[in-house]
Amino acid sequence: MHIPPRTPEVRVPRLVGLMAMDAREQARARGLFLNAPDRPDFARTVVEYVVRQYPQPGAEVPPDAMVYVWFDFGEGEGGGGVREPRVPRPPTGGVPRELGEPGGAFEVAVG
Repeated sequence: MHIPPRTPEVRVPRLVGLMAMDAREQARARGLFLNAPDRPDFARTVVEYVVRQYPQPGAEVPPDAMVYVWFDFGEGEGGGGVREPRVPRPPTGGVPRELGEPGGAFEVAVG
């Protein structure tokens, strides 16, 4: 049985955070191909930023391997909303009702 010689592996670069055109250039420089499942027009995508990639940065893959990149977060993965830390956390169980003071301005006099 003939075992072919081991081909040199290529390390996948970190593409997350790069614009589409820069990600394509980084991959091309290492002999890798890019595919964007969420962008059918990926060849014309220029200034959108990569938010995920597979395989992960640093993984060793054969030359001419395909690296997948995404420009949108998937369902339930975030992307919007509150970003600052919320300390202390809001109380659980809903908003507590505030009761008026006896003799306050809103007390109804029944006579």
